[in-house]
Amino acid sequence: MTSSTSKYADFEKLRETAIALRREGLSRRQIRDRLRVDNNDVLNRLLQGEPPPDWTRRPNAKDGPRARARELRLEGKTYDQIQVELGCSKSSISLWVRDLPKPERRALPVCTDMRRAQQGRREAHERRLIEYAATRQTAMGEIGTLTDRELFLIGTALYWAEGAKARPQAYINFANSDPNMVRLFLRWLRLLGIAEDRLRFFVQIHESADVAAAEAYWASVTDAKPEQFGKTSLKRHNPKTNRKNVGADYHGCLSVRVLQGAELYRRIEGWWCGIVGAVDSINGTQCPI
Repeated sequence: MTSSTSKYADFEKLRETAIALRREGLSRRQIRDRLRVDNNDVLNRLLQGEPPPDWTRRPNAKDGPRARARELRLEGKTYDQIQVELGCSKSSISLWVRDLPKPERRALPVCTDMRRAQQGRREAHERRLIEYAATRQTAMGEIGTLTDRELFLIGTALYWAEGAKARPQAYINFANSDPNMVRLFLRWLRLLGIAEDRLRFFVQIHESADVAAAEAYWASVTDAKPEQFGKTSLKRHNPKTNRKNVGADYHGCLSVRVLQGAELYRRIEGWWCGIVGAVDSINGTQCPI
């Protein structure tokens, strides 16, 4: 035959032959080879409702669960539902009931097992939250107080990671949306002796956000005077963009600039080279800056 359509056109006649062979005691493989049916779905339809001969059963097959699995399948149960009742693997259930018709898809009621599973997931989630909070609290206690030198090193690394890099015209600009990062940076500048009147602040935020609320928020974070704030920079809003930084907790980003900061920038660069050199001193490498 030249196509699957012509090959299985006389399906009923082929089914009669398949059933007859089955009742003679042939296995699925023997029937498949005899009829030259290579499609398992077609073979299942041909043998639908015909139990396999006893000799094809595995010696250690569980006849009781197998029979019950077939009953449940005929009642329209899914593999998951049969597995819940019998405690058997889905692979075994599939072997036992694969010749039976598939149940129609329908919305399943929330059974007791599903409720238990949902409750278990909720409890596991709550345990993870508790463990997270405990780990975080323990880690906080491991830090303790900071010395001026430790703050100096932290601030240097923080600026080199998040601050602006400019060559050959050096300047200081640090931008971040995390208020704690901004507070740490300002505390570091005070440690370096940078006067407050040298600081300027600029809010950057999407135009669709509450601009006035963001400006008030950053003013409270920095405790800066109104005249230290420059004009807010508004980012154009693209309605096609699915932004996640929205809502009352979104305050945009704050840029902190230090006036006449060229000399400070060069010192920061040198400090960073010193940190890198100290780390790599064992290997004899040098700061690539």
